[in-house]
Amino acid sequence: MAILLPVKRAFLIYESPSLNEALSRIEEAFVEQRTVLIVGRCWVEYRGRASSKLKPGERIVIVKEDGSLLVHRCRGYEPVNWQPPGCFFKTHMNDNSLTVKAIRRSPRETVIIYFDQIYLLSTFKLIDEGEFSIYASEEDIQKAILLNPSIIEDGFTPIEYEKKVESGFVDVYGVDKEGRMVVIEIKRRTVGKDAVLQLARYIESIKTSAGREVRGILAAPQISGEARDLLTSLGLSFKRVDPKKCSEMFRKVKDKKISDFLQAEEV
Repeated sequence: MAILLPVKRAFLIYESPSLNEALSRIEEAFVEQRTVLIVGRCWVEYRGRASSKLKPGERIVIVKEDGSLLVHRCRGYEPVNWQPPGCFFKTHMNDNSLTVKAIRRSPRETVIIYFDQIYLLSTFKLIDEGEFSIYASEEDIQKAILLNPSIIEDGFTPIEYEKKVESGFVDVYGVDKEGRMVVIEIKRRTVGKDAVLQLARYIESIKTSAGREVRGILAAPQISGEARDLLTSLGLSFKRVDPKKCSEMFRKVKDKKISDFLQAEEV
């Protein structure tokens, strides 16, 4: 049986609602563009540029008023499935499960979530007009490295940025004082194993055509212990960068384009 808990500012909270009642409350929330938070047992399918299936488990699902969707597991800070703002949603009962479908129009992508149990459902409107300030974005750190390559190490010479490779785009690409190619992946937050694996993929994409040794460096404020162990096992390096200092470094040249910082001579 659902329990409606009185909370200030129209926070509606339902404890252990039936699937039919949850369906009704979720549909109302979507019409009113309210944020929806669901804690329950679900499984997920993604259909789009690729496809994936997430088997049943207890998870946290968040649908925000801008049409974005996040599916979180009980560990880790990144969602296991997500959709960006601008999605539209469909809900219905399917046998013994409640289905929530998030559809993105372009590119055409769909995340379908099936619930067979809901432990907690909450819908609400939030007021958030606070200004967000950050010392530096990844692009700011990138500019600082191009302006002052010694941030990475003495003798490093950048020759390209956002270099297209088979597995993505390399943030900064250059050579060290020994003439070895250097691939730099930039993150403005603490890096985890995903960033290490991303860097490793970039290096593998470049090795085939480089004709010389290729090094990899992760540049970020911090690195997790697990990521550092993986980085070491793969023979890659970590360089700590301070976003605040990077921001201060190029403040006087902030109107320049990134390409203005590159060395004129390519290797």
